[in-house]
Amino acid sequence: MSKALLTRDYITMKSVQPEASPFQLERSAALRANIKRFYIYVVLALVVFAFSVAKLDQVDLFERGHFLSPDSIINLLRSAVPILTVSGAFTLLMISGYIDLSVGSAMSLSAVVFALMILNGVGFLPALVITLMVGIGLGALNGLLVMKLRITPVIATLVTLSLYKGTALLIVPDGLSAIKGSTERPMPAWINNYARADVLFGLPLAFYVAVLVIVALVVVQRKTILGKYAAAIGGNPTAAALSGINAVLVVWLLYIIVGFFAALAGVARASYMSLGDPLSGDGMELACIIAVLLGGTAFSGGEGSVAKTIVGAIIIMCVTIGLMTVIPAYWQNLATGTVLLTAVALNHLLVREKVTG
Repeated sequence: MSKALLTRDYITMKSVQPEASPFQLERSAALRANIKRFYIYVVLALVVFAFSVAKLDQVDLFERGHFLSPDSIINLLRSAVPILTVSGAFTLLMISGYIDLSVGSAMSLSAVVFALMILNGVGFLPALVITLMVGIGLGALNGLLVMKLRITPVIATLVTLSLYKGTALLIVPDGLSAIKGSTERPMPAWINNYARADVLFGLPLAFYVAVLVIVALVVVQRKTILGKYAAAIGGNPTAAALSGINAVLVVWLLYIIVGFFAALAGVARASYMSLGDPLSGDGMELACIIAVLLGGTAFSGGEGSVAKTIVGAIIIMCVTIGLMTVIPAYWQNLATGTVLLTAVALNHLLVREKVTG
């Protein structure tokens, strides 16, 4: 039999392969949708189970010897306040198709500014308001670079990452590593009331503020024009522009919101540590990206969930604190990279239909 006949027969056989029935396609789509909806909760349960059965009594944080002990949970939630505060706004920005790599440095600079004012006798509320205004300014600068000067978001926010961190380091006096009290001029003891003093169930005010922030941002994403516009811009910028959506204004506002909550997270970190550390926000941008990707937000924008990002943030804190107790410090960066790789892979699988559709 000739090669041409064999090729023709192969093509004919391939063309008559039975196609999936509408019922099979519908069932497959429903299965994918359910996996996408619930997988983040399964991952959280597996992470908690894994560390619960491990021996976690090597540090004071787990002195009760169990990952699910009340003290362990309270300390984990206290430590999670900064990422819980900022990751929701970060999600809205990524849904719009943009990113902010300077969020950690903005948080560090805000912590330094807040601690410096407290050390110099400024009251909590005035210091908080001024710090939040600083955060708004930092976010507005990012928005200016990206939306007005048309600089690629990654490049623009890498520049401001260096700028904000350098400014924070410059504010700290020579010979010191952070803004902190001294024997001659001690830091007032009440600085840590916001992030350490028990308010309810052993948790501080900063945690409940973070919860209110999360609820507000979930409502913004699901019920407001801003959330719908963010998804429209990330999903199809051309169609959004033809629909009359002012992408410049919307994305600029989202950058400002991220800066605002990065400053609020900086206040929480400074209050928790009782000092302003110019390196306290290092790695926050990576943690936010991992949380967002674990939560199923498409890296290219257009879809995502603030609520699932928060679950992703809790997973990150579980892994970070859990790994501190079971592996040496020099292995933790490798572990973080592995978690990021897993998040990217899961995100690709979950949003593949959006890219290929």
